[in-house]
Amino acid sequence: MQTEPSHSPSAQVAGGSVVGLWRYPVKSMMGEELNAAEVTDRGLVGDRQFAVVDASTGKVAGAKNPRKWGNFFDFRAAYVEPPQRGLKLPAVRLTLPDGTVVTSEQPELAQVLSPRHSTTENRRARKRRSTGQIWRVWSTGTP
Repeated sequence: MQTEPSHSPSAQVAGGSVVGLWRYPVKSMMGEELNAAEVTDRGLVGDRQFAVVDASTGKVAGAKNPRKWGNFFDFRAAYVEPPQRGLKLPAVRLTLPDGTVVTSEQPELAQVLSPRHSTTENRRARKRRSTGQIWRVWSTGTP
């Protein structure tokens, strides 16, 4: 039995309005307000395509565990130019809590981020481990 198109779930979507549009290039960091964005079936192009990773454990850091990972919400991330579907992602500009601006393409980014994401728990762990903690920004792929 076939249903009429007007009874399908997609045909019953109610209208609405968008009052604000934000993209978050780096997981758990503050993002960028947009005037327009390309939307795919997976969401906004470029949204949450980067994350901070603890290179010593390989785990993605996040704001859900502030005792372990520190002050993610004090950082702001924005693309240097709008990402486009199917193309390589542009660099991300990170504004640090003290106002310093760096990009994801800077070779010394891990050294810049490490002390800023340091918590008492992480500092103690670093003293116990000879490898220490190095943070890096990585991409999950093309949008």
